[in-house]
Order: sequence, then structure tokens, then C-alpha cells
Amino acid sequence: MTDVVDVEPGVRLDPTEQVDRLLRDLRSSRSGLSGREAQRRLIHVGPNELSRRGGRTWPRELVRQFTHPLALLLWAAAGLAWLVGIEPVAIAILVVIVINAAFAFVQEQHAEKAVEALAAYLPMRAKVLRDGRVAEIDATGLVPGDVLVIEEGDRISADARLLDGGIEVDLSALTGEALPAFRSADLVDSHVPLLQARDLVFSGTTCTEGEARAVVFATGMRTELGRIAALSERVDRDESPLEHQVRRVAWLIALISVLLGVAFIPVAALGAGLSFLNAVIFAVGLLVGNVPEGLLPVITLALAIGVRGLARRGAVVKRLSAVETLGSTDVICTDKTGALTENRMRVTVVHTAAGTHILDPDQPPQPGEATLHRLAAAMAACNNARVDDPGHETGDPTEIAMLSAGVLLGVSLDPDERLRRRRRQFHFDPTRKRMSTLDADDREHTWLHTKGAPETVLPLCTTELDTAGHPRPLTPARRSELAGLVDTEAQQGLRVLAVAERPLAPGTTLTDRDQVERDLTLLGLVAMVDPARPEVAGAVADCHTAGIRIIVITGDHGLTAAAIAGQVGITRGKPTVITGDELDRMTERDLDTLLAQPGELIFARSSPEAKLRIADALRDTGHVVAMTGDGVNDAPALRRADIGIAMGRSGTDVAREASTMVLSDDNFATITAAVQAGRRVYDNIRKFIFYIFAHATPEVTPFVVFALSGGTIPLPLTVLQLLAFDVGTETLPALALGREPAEPGLMQRPPRNRSEPVIRAPMLLRAWLFLGVICAALEMAGFFYVLLKAGWHPGAPTGPGTPLHHAYQQATTMTFLGMVAGQIGTAFAARTERASLRSIGVFSNPLLLWGIAFELVLTAAIIYLPPLQSVLGTAPLTLDMLALTVPFPIIVWGADELRRWLLRRRDKAHHV
Repeated sequence: MTDVVDVEPGVRLDPTEQVDRLLRDLRSSRSGLSGREAQRRLIHVGPNELSRRGGRTWPRELVRQFTHPLALLLWAAAGLAWLVGIEPVAIAILVVIVINAAFAFVQEQHAEKAVEALAAYLPMRAKVLRDGRVAEIDATGLVPGDVLVIEEGDRISADARLLDGGIEVDLSALTGEALPAFRSADLVDSHVPLLQARDLVFSGTTCTEGEARAVVFATGMRTELGRIAALSERVDRDESPLEHQVRRVAWLIALISVLLGVAFIPVAALGAGLSFLNAVIFAVGLLVGNVPEGLLPVITLALAIGVRGLARRGAVVKRLSAVETLGSTDVICTDKTGALTENRMRVTVVHTAAGTHILDPDQPPQPGEATLHRLAAAMAACNNARVDDPGHETGDPTEIAMLSAGVLLGVSLDPDERLRRRRRQFHFDPTRKRMSTLDADDREHTWLHTKGAPETVLPLCTTELDTAGHPRPLTPARRSELAGLVDTEAQQGLRVLAVAERPLAPGTTLTDRDQVERDLTLLGLVAMVDPARPEVAGAVADCHTAGIRIIVITGDHGLTAAAIAGQVGITRGKPTVITGDELDRMTERDLDTLLAQPGELIFARSSPEAKLRIADALRDTGHVVAMTGDGVNDAPALRRADIGIAMGRSGTDVAREASTMVLSDDNFATITAAVQAGRRVYDNIRKFIFYIFAHATPEVTPFVVFALSGGTIPLPLTVLQLLAFDVGTETLPALALGREPAEPGLMQRPPRNRSEPVIRAPMLLRAWLFLGVICAALEMAGFFYVLLKAGWHPGAPTGPGTPLHHAYQQATTMTFLGMVAGQIGTAFAARTERASLRSIGVFSNPLLLWGIAFELVLTAAIIYLPPLQSVLGTAPLTLDMLALTVPFPIIVWGADELRRWLLRRRDKAHHV
């Protein structure tokens, strides 16, 4: 029994009924809807999209924030404090856990929304007939009655009935079948389940071959996909390699902190003579001081900020982890057309048996020459582009150029008339590198029209059309002359296509492509120019400076590709050009040897399978590969590359779905900008990891001093003050470091190794044993300055009610202020790893300045507001105490500036 479909609320129809009756029920026609009617229906039936159902996952995400390793460390500290009766400390730690979890949860939700918002940059598109013209619209705007124009590589966005044409469709999203199924308007099925009807296509499937038109009968939740999809399921967010590394480090920190705490309790209690209560206080402080609370959420947010920044520059990244991978890309495999060129073709020269014809829009050739007329007619017939008005063009740029050239030569074929005459189409095949159509003339005789790469079309030609319009034998001498013409034009950077025809005798089988595409008559060679993008040369130079290798993989002629590559600076000498046939004959070892050579490579006349093979070879040798592509057959290579890059304008839906990144402007320069942004984001992540880790030493030092002195030195910092430092003053500057501008020389550095960890020994030594030790020494100097000035000596009582208690409170406050002052110096030091602060500008990151201003205001409130004084045990400081801490940030930053100057001097000496 055939399914009956709800098209609109209250409207039901059978999509397998007779086509004319279906069009009547849909109140549509073969020429589609008007724009006004489509808008009315869109309001009535709603957008063509799947609505999400099921419960939200935010409770699970929130729980996760309370159970990650760093949170578990704080839970352990709170438990210890509670067991020994230090309830205020335990409560304070619990408050910190809640604040951290809430902050991390908000940041991750922000990051998730930032990535989801990228859908606005990449709406699924659909080609429809509106007001009698082919228009490209957002797929969400499809309504029942729209007539879809479906081409190879298109994602089908609604359930539809084919009106004409035949296509291969990948139905795996609905049926699980791996092999494509043929769907045709001629295969009429009725009284069968919808998914088995051979004249229907469905939302969520993909056209892998052919071309057709179809009338939409169901959209949104009324499609088959809307009925059967598991809409309540959501894909878990992938953890990037960077987040995985940081999580491992978090577990390592947790393990070290617990072991130190457990080991120091008996040491402090027995060896140092601390009471059990003081030993536990020491352990709690050790645990809290080792926890970099803001680390995980800040990393997630930095990646999300990087993704949104790339989207504004025209590179839409679909995964957070790709931002990190971009920074280590060392090979870019790029196509020529579109990425390096403007993808705006124009026919400039036509070669026929009558000679060479320069096509100038201001001086078109004289009409009447039979050969030119037949050539123009073939270019118009073997074509799927549409040129309604100047500036209103749809279709492949090459076909638009040939259609425009046909008009210049005096042949204009209405698209509807072209479709009426067409009997069959053999689509462009990347392996055959040609396209053919079977078309009827005015006398209903069938002709084959073929266009494609000269090396694939010329061998099929046995004759050439002479000046009188009669076929003449294609001699070896003429073939050699034509090959020379192709090479000459290709050396000028022109793309050359051959155009041929053949009259088909009545009764000829029209379905066997190999039988039809033979004994052709050559009409001529068409040379067209696709200018190089002016901004690409600078981007290529940046890649070379950054140590990134560029390999051109194109379906064009090798000389054409080499000419364009030379114009934009990819090749600076004579490159090695490998043809598709030569690559096919290479063994894997031969290919590895070729790719290992330092010279410049161009793979010409390459198939999409060649891209996959090259990507595999490069990755197996440890390279991080970015690969561009736009066709259906490019999808495997885009998936296999570390960064698959699809073209947003000219690319197919299949390529965009398989890719990691989509270029909304199809521009190679955007790839370079994305690599630079990836490096900057990675650097900034390292900066704020360093910034957070640099505070571990000054946070732990007061408790170590207290423990090792056996209590003769009072605790220089209370646990509550430590918590206030961690939660209150550290986070905003860390976030601001995630927005740091690029460091000078960013694109002069070689790509980092893919196995290089984000947290390395030099970073930890700089954080813990260099700046950390300096900050710890300064804060302890401030602490002892206040106590000694008040007359304290080791072992003197400082508890409540003693004469030194107020001085002790001022001393712990001084420790707190010294930590904040050192933190400011660390923030400025963290802004660069090797360059001087002057080279990037003190005021180039205003967010950091605002973050520092906030922590100074908060510190002043903690020191001078009575409510906070009573909670945290602080006391107001005098002017001389404040004056002592003023140079602390300069000392910390200055020490690191001196270290960086010495590093630069050493590097310069090594390069001399």
C-alpha cells in the first residue's frame, strides 16, 4: 500500500500518483512557484528543518564540572577541613567548587553555542525554480510545490518526485545501503512503500551522479527523515587532543598534590612538630594551592573564540579541535581553480580549422562561418549553465564562460529549449575528464556533443570540421599541431578544452557511453583564462616563510597549473610536474621518495583518488596535511586529511559535509589566515597555561615555610585568602590572555610537530622555578617586613588576643597583596615567549588591562572593606607597606624580559 503524506496541516496526497495530478494537488507546475507564493507557503507550513526533541543534556554537563580531577582535589581539601573541625574553610572551599563549576559550565555552553552558531555561516543551500528562473536559496526556505534542480554533489533537502532526468542517489542515511541507487522520472512506481519508489528522492540523501528536476511534496518534520530520525540523540562533543593533554596534566597535578599532602602530614606533625590540626591546615593549603581552577574552561573558551574569529575571516571551522590542528599544518595540498584563481572564466581564444580567433566582447567575430557556428552550437548544447541577464548567472564557471562565448559567436540557446532537445547526458567524469550530451536538432536527428580535456577528447576524434563545414581526416601532423597549440596556451596559464560532435544514426544505443563517444569530429579548441587572485601571492609567501610546503593537485593541464603556480609564487623555479598517468604507475615507495624531495611539486590531470593517495602518503610520513576539494569524489581525501578544506561557493554539499573547514570565499589566502589564527590560538593557550601554573609556587610556598619551621613562623597566608586569590583575581587576566594578538614572527617559525605536547618542561621550569620562585620570594619578603617591623621574632605568639595579632593580619594581607602584584607582573611576562613586550605594545590587549584593573579593585576591597576583612582575616595596610609592593610587578616582568633578551641574543648568535 502506498504511503499517504501530510504535506500541510489538513492536506494529504499520494506522491506516487500521476505527475500531472500530483502537480495539481500541490498547486504547482513544472516551472515551479512564484516567489510570493513560496513566501506564503513558508508562513503556512513553517521552515524546512528538523526540530530537536528530547531532554537537554545540560544537567549531565553540569555534573561533569563537579567531578573532573581538579574539582575532586578541592572536594578532598574540603573533606579534610571538615573532618578536623575547620568548618569555615570547608564551606569556603565548597563555595569555590560551586563557583568554578558554574563558571566552567557557562564557558562550555558559550563555546558550544559559538560552534553551533556557525550554521548561520554555512546554511544548506538548494537550487529551485522561482518565477521561472533557477535561484539558489536557503534549504530552510523550501516549501511543497517548489521544483528542485538537483545536480551531482547536491544534498537533497526535501522529499520530492522527479519530473525529468535521472540521478544516482546515496540513500545510506535512510536505508543503510552503501551502494547508490538509480532514481529516474521514467521509472514510475505505484503501490509500493515510499522508500522503494524509484521516482522519488528524499531529504538527507545525496546526489552522486547525474542531473534532474523534482517537485517537493514534503518538508521539515513531514519528510521521511523527519519521521524516522532519532531526533532525541545528540552527538557528544569531541575532546580535542589539546583538552586531552590538559586533562592528563590535571590528573597528574591531582596525584602529585595528594601524594605531597599525605606525605607532609606525618612529616609536618612528627618531624616539624606541628599539631595535627596545623598539619591538616598545611595539607589543605597544599591541595588548594596546586589546583589551577580556571584551566579547563579557559582553554575551551579560547578555542571557541578562535573558531568564531576564523568564521569572521571566511574560514568556517566545524570542530573546536581543528583550531589546534591548524597551528601545526606543514603541508597544504591545493587545487588551482577557485583557491588560487578567481574561478571567473572567460574564453579568450578559439582555434578551429579556419584558424585562430580572438574573442573580444567589443569586437565579436563575423557571423556566418560554418565551423564557428557549429562550435558555438555545441558549446551551448553540451552545457548546464544558465545566463538570464548579465550578472545573473548560475552554473559552473567554465560552462558559463562557454555559454557566453557561444553568444558572442552568434548562438544563443534558451535553457528550456536546450532541455527540451536533450535526450541524455553523460556527466563530467573526473577519470574521463569530459562531458557529453545527446541532443535532437530541428529535424529530430540526434547529435552527440562532447567537451573536455584535449588529451581525452582528441584520441576519440577521427575527423575535423573544415572551413566549409565538412569533416576531413585528422592527420598525425594536424594532431601534433593541435598538441603544440594546447601546450602553448597552457604555458600562458590558459585552460584549454576540446569540443567535438558526432551525428548518431537512428537505432543507435544511447545508454552505452563508450559506444557513443567514438568516431568524433573535432570542432575546435577553446582557451579560457581564469585570473590568479591578487591576494594569493602574499599568502603563499607567508606560507613559505612559515615553513609550510604547498603542493598543487589539479585536474588541469600541467603547463597551465605550472603557469598559475609561478604567477602566485608557489613555484620559484621549474617544478616537477607529475601527470595522473605517471602517478598511477608509481609504487608507494616511489611516491614516498617523490614527496620527501625538497623540490616543488605539481600533480596535473589528477583524479580525486590521487588526492586520497597523496594525503595518505604525507600523513604516514608524519606531516600535518590540509587538503582542499570541492567535488563529490574529493570527500574521501577531505576526510583523510588532518584539515579537509571545502569550497563554500563552488563546492558540493558532499564536500562541505566531509570537510573540517569550509572557505566561504573559496580563497587560498583564507587558508593562510586560518593557519596563522590557529598558531595564535595555540600560543595563547600556552600563555595562559603558563600564567596559571606560575602561581603554584607562590601559593604553596607560605604553607611549606610554615611546615618546615615547625610552626615557629606563623602561617603566612590563610586558606581563605588563598581561595580568594585563586577565584577572585586570577581568572579574568587568564581569559584576557586568550585574546592576545599574534606575537611578532609568528609566521616565521616552522610548524610545530604534531606530537609536541602543549605543556613542556621549559614552560614548567619558567613557571615554577623562575617566575614562581621570584614571586614567592617577593611575597615572603613583604610578609617578614611587616612582622619584623612590629617586633616579631620566631616563635612569638600571633594568635587572637596577642599584641602581635594585628601585625600578623597585616603580614598575611601583605602576602596576599604581594601575590597579586607578582600576578600582574606574570601577566605581562606571559604575553610573549621570546619577543619583547615593546614589540607587541603594552596597550595592545585592552582586555588584559581591564582584567588587571578589576583585580586591583577587588584586592582593595578585600584589604579595606570591613565585611571582607572579617571573613578573610585581612587588615588595612599602611602607605609604606603599599609602597613596598609597587615595584613587585616590574621586578617580575623585568626578570622575564631579561631572560627573553638573553634567549634572543643566543638565537641570533646561533644564526650568525
